Formats: sequence, structure tokens, C-alpha cells
Amino acid sequence: MTGQKKDRRVKRTKKMIRDALSELMKNKTFEEISVTDITTKADINRSTFYLHYEDKYDLLEQSEEEIIQEISNIAKRSIHSMDILNQDVIDHPLTFVVDIFQYIRENEVFMKAILGPKGPGSFRLKFKSVLSINLKRLKKAIKADPIVPEDYLISYITGAHISVMQQWLENGMKETPHDMALILSKITGMGPAYAAGLRKK
Repeated sequence: MTGQKKDRRVKRTKKMIRDALSELMKNKTFEEISVTDITTKADINRSTFYLHYEDKYDLLEQSEEEIIQEISNIAKRSIHSMDILNQDVIDHPLTFVVDIFQYIRENEVFMKAILGPKGPGSFRLKFKSVLSINLKRLKKAIKADPIVPEDYLISYITGAHISVMQQWLENGMKETPHDMALILSKITGMGPAYAAGLRKK
């Protein structure tokens, strides 16, 4: 077997295992799930599982890190492009936010499980950290001067973004990634009071 074919097979097997964990987390918490549950759901034997992971915690850690790295790369690519400085973010959402929503859609099974009520809190903390880092990069790129303490501002924005993403997943992702990014742009750019119709422009 060539190296390329082997890599594809490994990726396919790891995706099957991750998807099996995700399906199980619809009805059980992570702590309630065993390796046997995962291998049965993925229709593989335990030796195949242990070729790739030490235990279920290693599976969760690797899966979270893969997702976080991909999301981080998406954000970096966009923020390093200075086109962001010329965007009207109220009517035209930031490209990297659209791309993140698209990535969430492409990885729906895992994202729904990991951000859902049965998911561990570890991923939400990592996700919040990635968003915080990139908000700081964005602030530096546009030389913004916030009128409230930065830590509180970033905590508010990242928490709101993650909650909106969770709601989108729970709603069955009826809106497009572009529509969702635009919703966030309007809420973030003009404030919740304006978005709720309580304040005019």
C-alpha cells in the first residue's frame, strides 16, 4: 500500500471513530461512553481503535485539537489579508466568519455533539480562546481603541458568537453560513438593542 493510500485510509478510519463518538454523545455524556460503545458504533474492532488512540480521552483531545487548528487557520488566513480593513461589516460579513460557519456545517456531527448539552466544556473553552486570539489580531490590524475594558469586550463577543453557533446547530442549520455571519455582523456591529428593534440607527 502506498503512503498516500495509507494516509487516506487512516483519515477515513479516524473520521469513522470520531463520528461514532459524536453519534453516541447525542444521548450520553462523554463520561458515560466506553471504548466498546465507540468501536461497536463505528463497526471496528478494539485493536483498530488502539492503533490510533490511547483511550477515549486521547480520542477526544485529538479530535478537539484538529477542529481548533482548522478553525484557527481559517481565521488567520482572513485576518492576515488586509481586505478586512475595507469591509463594511454591517452589511457584508467578515469572510473568516462565513468560512467558520461553513466549516461547522461540514463537520456538523462532531460540532453538534461537542457544543451540545452532552458535550464536555473543554472544547468551548478552547474555541473561546481561538476566537479571543483572533479578535485581538483583528483589533491590532485595524488599530481599534475600545471604549470598555478589552477583556470584558472580548468575553462578551466570543460568548455571544459561540451561543449563536450552538443555536444554529440546534435549529438544524436552516440559514446559510453567509446569512449566519451577517446576523452576527449586525448584532456585533450595531449592538443587541438595535438588532432587537429597541434602538434606531
